[in-house]
Amino acid sequence: MLSRAARPVFKAGTAAAAARPVAIGATNAANYATLREIEGRLKSIRNIEKITKTMKIVASTKLTRAQRAMNESRNYGQTSQEVYEQAETKPLEGENKKLIIVCSSDKGLCGGIHSGLSRKIRALLQQNANFDLVILGEKCKAQLVRSSPKSIVLSFAGIGKDVPTFADASAIADQVSLLPTEYSSVQVLYNKFINATSYEPTFIDAFSEDAITQSPNFAAYEIEDETLPNLREYSLANSLYWALAEGHACEQSARRNAMENASSNASDMIGKFQILYNRTRQAVITGELVEIITGAAASADA
Repeated sequence: MLSRAARPVFKAGTAAAAARPVAIGATNAANYATLREIEGRLKSIRNIEKITKTMKIVASTKLTRAQRAMNESRNYGQTSQEVYEQAETKPLEGENKKLIIVCSSDKGLCGGIHSGLSRKIRALLQQNANFDLVILGEKCKAQLVRSSPKSIVLSFAGIGKDVPTFADASAIADQVSLLPTEYSSVQVLYNKFINATSYEPTFIDAFSEDAITQSPNFAAYEIEDETLPNLREYSLANSLYWALAEGHACEQSARRNAMENASSNASDMIGKFQILYNRTRQAVITGELVEIITGAAASADA
């Protein structure tokens, strides 16, 4: 028999023991919810990892074709540049505007390859340079239309879906030659392929007719005046083909690297969430065992 002084203490301990399973049950419910959330997050990250690995494989396959087309296009572009170098052709300095053709594409998920071209143009705008823009691809257009919408005189969509061809470059050169403004110089901005992991925004000079005729050694080629517009348009098409092919190779290389980094990051996240999932699951099991033991002890005391 317990004394009257000990009975209140016993009742308080019994009440606390009875209340403890309720608190543990609430904690277990929260852990179950957290466990389901972690499991759902793990599932989504694993799906993302599968997608990025597949995109990396696709980009690696396309990179081989892109590099082959890039090597072929250099024969076109570098030949035109050799003609201008032999003729000592230089851009004209005058009050007329310059024209810059930006070679980007419509696709993303390739790192900052398009942003590098846009930064180059913004740096020129900060120097108060007087030029118009022709943009190939929606990515650079979306970036530059916010900062310099009035400078954009022509844009092309559907660029970068496949390996560029000379026919694509010729069609673009035809539209550029129809622009009504007389430009003192024309430049093509593209991503120069350095190696499989690096690229650099670079300019190619595509000279105007006046710049070609005023070249010191141009008379050595004995080109008739009637064929000069065709020569200028053909050399512009060569430069565009070269720029588009190199830009496409850079894009595929950058996309492969970006997907490789994304797959690596997803793998790291899966490892961290798996550890968190195991710890949370162990906490749920421990809570259930504590609840069972507490209930058994309370039943035995009763």
